[in-house]
Amino acid sequence: MSTAANAVKTAVFTLFVPLVVAVWIPQRILPGMNGTVGAPVFLRLLGGLLFVLGIIGYFWCATLFVQAQGTPAPISPTKRAVVGGLYRVNRNPMYSSVLAVVFGQALFFESTRVAWYGLLLVVCFHFFVVFYEERVLRAQFGGEYEDFCRRVPRWVPRLGLFTRRS
Repeated sequence: MSTAANAVKTAVFTLFVPLVVAVWIPQRILPGMNGTVGAPVFLRLLGGLLFVLGIIGYFWCATLFVQAQGTPAPISPTKRAVVGGLYRVNRNPMYSSVLAVVFGQALFFESTRVAWYGLLLVVCFHFFVVFYEERVLRAQFGGEYEDFCRRVPRWVPRLGLFTRRS
């Protein structure tokens, strides 16, 4: 499969899964605000920063998937394990990025409903990763994935974001 085809597949996946989960659903959960934002400036700035960092993180990871000759979609996986970039920080930066987008909106709009939705996503993502995704990746990439799991934490980013490890 060509890089261009993988990029198109990744774009379609992004529109139908992460965009819906991270933006469309939270925007539907928000009470009718009619464009007004009641959160204090500090929360709006922090929420906006989380939102932007989540978007950047997601697209950075999506690019890594395309470069690894695949997509983030389970039906069209990569040919090589994706272990660079943000994957040196935690094993699940795409999920973390989606959560940053959701919690960014919760802060920006001061919405406990969106925050609860975000917590539900945390639980769902964790169970999906532990009970499905890691099993599939171990079968697909074997020792390379096992070594990756030993070096990189599942969720909580390690300090020294981009330090070189030998």
